[in-house]
Amino acid sequence: MQSLPNRRLLLGVGLLMGLGGTACAQTPRPRNLTVFKTPTCPCCDGWIAHMREAGFVTTVTIVENLQPIRTRRGLPDGLASCHTGLIDGYLIEGHVPARDVVRLLAERPTAVGLAVPAMPLGSPGMETPQGDREPFATLLVLPSGASRVFARHNQPA
Repeated sequence: MQSLPNRRLLLGVGLLMGLGGTACAQTPRPRNLTVFKTPTCPCCDGWIAHMREAGFVTTVTIVENLQPIRTRRGLPDGLASCHTGLIDGYLIEGHVPARDVVRLLAERPTAVGLAVPAMPLGSPGMETPQGDREPFATLLVLPSGASRVFARHNQPA
């Protein structure tokens, strides 16, 4: 008769361990983002705050020149902006919305990364007190150097 309670105990422990493993498997990985920026750009700090609010863990490195990082990663000069991020093997250039980065990491396309060239008003970090917003596109940068629209933002209704 003593084997019955032991069997129940083992089944219960096994069930709890199985559930614990499932919960661990569903825990999202930390989103570690390394950001390179120049010392004189305040809008970069706004974008970094946007990314932190979206749950990204950011490490900021101040550099005098972003060009070597961009070149080494394959970003065409025409897609450059004021800061460069690196996450899970992807380059994130400029004021890319956090939700676009989340989508990139979920879909994992073969790409250099994402870029929002220039500094469009109303993009994350480029908000104005008056609420000015320009339409802009987040571009998926392909290994060939070509790009295509990944997402559109601030479109007229």
